[in-house]
Amino acid sequence: MAEAEQIVLSSGAIGSPQIMLLSGVGPADHLKELGLPVVHDLPGVGQNLRDHPMIYVTFKTKEGHPMDGFAPRVQMGLRWTAEGSDLRNDLMIFMQSYATERVDRGGERMEPLGIRMLGVLDLAMSAGELKLTSTDPVEQPSLDYRYLRDPFDRRRMRELVRTCVSLGEHETFSGIVEDRIEPTDEELASDDALDAFCARDATTGQHISGTCKMGPGSDNMAVVDQHGRVHGLENLRIADASIMPNCIRANTNVTTMMIGERIADFMRSGG
Repeated sequence: MAEAEQIVLSSGAIGSPQIMLLSGVGPADHLKELGLPVVHDLPGVGQNLRDHPMIYVTFKTKEGHPMDGFAPRVQMGLRWTAEGSDLRNDLMIFMQSYATERVDRGGERMEPLGIRMLGVLDLAMSAGELKLTSTDPVEQPSLDYRYLRDPFDRRRMRELVRTCVSLGEHETFSGIVEDRIEPTDEELASDDALDAFCARDATTGQHISGTCKMGPGSDNMAVVDQHGRVHGLENLRIADASIMPNCIRANTNVTTMMIGERIADFMRSGG
């Protein structure tokens, strides 16, 4: 490892591009808008924002059904490949045994509502963008996720929701479920109505990735090479979830640790 070599290892796909942009490395036009000096024009920094879009299907439980908030609250229920998809295992459902109203809708965290299924879309086609809102490093950057812009994503999300609804109507749940809270029958009545529900309620899976993606120098949107080295700069690497070209079909923590360890090995060996 060269003595002067530096590594960006921060809060992943938000922190790394934010640090790069504040340091003058990124899309020149965006840097100039904020009055930042352009150290290196690198268009891909902050682009290709990937995530696992998630949707909730919630059921009111019957009177007297025990709500244990201390049991394993979320567990994997089902993984499968969407109809007509060539992306294996691109849909997931988690079962949530103790559901509360969402805090972003004014709910209380520990006020029981019922049970919930969490539908997760893997390998979404739609990609978003991270941009600075200020030159102050403590200011939150803008995250434009652009969920479900791609028709394939919308089709798969509809399949997710309808599968959750169908499972909730199975006789196995008859002694537990009193009624479905969301989506409503009206929101399930047509593809357009369901698309509107998904566009309104889709939320982050907390697996943001891809904002400094890995790729060859011939790719104008690639930020690092296969060794994590930043294109066009010497002695600078990135080693976190931001360099994933796409969001993996799993939680990102173990893969991110592997990225850090692998790039550390490259640095030790001079690769």
